Amino acid sequence: MSLTNQLVIAEREEVARGIRAMLATPLIGERGSPETFDLVRRRREPIRQWFDYYCGWTLTVEPRLGYARLVKVRAATDPSRPARRLRSGRAPFDRRRYVLLCVVAAELLTVPVTTIGLLADRVGRASAADDLVTTFDVAARAERIAFVDVLKLLESFGVLDVADGDPESFVDEVTAKVLFRVDATLLLRMLAAPVGPSQLAVPADDVALRFEELLDAVSHEQRYGLSSGRHEDTPNASDVQRNLWLRHSVFRRLVDDPVLYFAELTAEERAYLASPTGRQLLRRAAEQGGFVLEERAEGVLLVDVDGLATDEKFPDDGSNAKVAALLLLDALDEPRTTEYLQKATAKLLKRFPRWAKTYRGKDGVRRLTVDALAVLTGFGLVRVDAELVRPLPAAARYTDRDPGRKEEAT
Repeated sequence: MSLTNQLVIAEREEVARGIRAMLATPLIGERGSPETFDLVRRRREPIRQWFDYYCGWTLTVEPRLGYARLVKVRAATDPSRPARRLRSGRAPFDRRRYVLLCVVAAELLTVPVTTIGLLADRVGRASAADDLVTTFDVAARAERIAFVDVLKLLESFGVLDVADGDPESFVDEVTAKVLFRVDATLLLRMLAAPVGPSQLAVPADDVALRFEELLDAVSHEQRYGLSSGRHEDTPNASDVQRNLWLRHSVFRRLVDDPVLYFAELTAEERAYLASPTGRQLLRRAAEQGGFVLEERAEGVLLVDVDGLATDEKFPDDGSNAKVAALLLLDALDEPRTTEYLQKATAKLLKRFPRWAKTYRGKDGVRRLTVDALAVLTGFGLVRVDAELVRPLPAAARYTDRDPGRKEEAT
């Protein structure tokens, strides 16, 4: 093999790794991930072109500032992917933490350096001055815990750099000394909405009443010619805009969701994927991104055998809920009631007496079942309808009931 061919292959592999790295972590900093950032920096043009062509997403790489930001815009809102605390078992952010995140971010924009005490005072004054925000009470331990959760999240993004001290110490001691450096440029890059919320000019009292409408408004992308999320409601849209939307809407879900079921697509999207052009692009995108394309009668998925493109893995023994989820799949040979699955969970706890100790107390069986079903739902393996749990086709990949892959069309 010639040196030229070796270099071409090496470049393709690096581009594929960069694509998958950005999918898993849309904000990569040089300080936190120097090797990955260097790869994305060097191969930024082909990586940027891949995301722009297939997904319509913007990749910004700032070599001098030391970060790469992929702005991922979803075709629809997805509440199943919240911000998570970097402590307490990665519990999702609650309403209070999201409010504090917004207030903290606003206050950080004005200072390049701050202490945790000064920042807490600023947040307290800002929240007290807003009639719609509950005043931040630094004297309450629960408030300090929520505050630190926000700071830890911003630190993980590279917005905050701890120059001295430990933010965790603030939970137990209000007078703790912690010094932060603030990257305001990176802070501004965190917002992924195509339309800035400040551009909507909506009275504060109307936000709660019009929340869904406003969420659609900040997510609106003009280039597709959509007026309501559907082209059938937009007769003036061109064929170019329609085809662009079909490609981007399909590929966004394909790279961002564990599995893409044809039944969840519109008739136009299904026709696009079934077309010679759609199938060709599907295979090309998978090859360029370093994925293995798995096609079945019910849908398609991109498999990353290296596990670079995912922030959550399954199967995985990282939590009791994931272990229970895998074991419960054997009981889902057909639609089952939640009561049936709770009995199966009870048998698991009895079978493995030293396992899942946090679920041994009151209501533990129900809680473990709920958490396991949340895992299965999140990975597109089951659908829960009221009290009935239906296994979805991809669940067969983890059981002995897999009928085999659908043959690829020639």
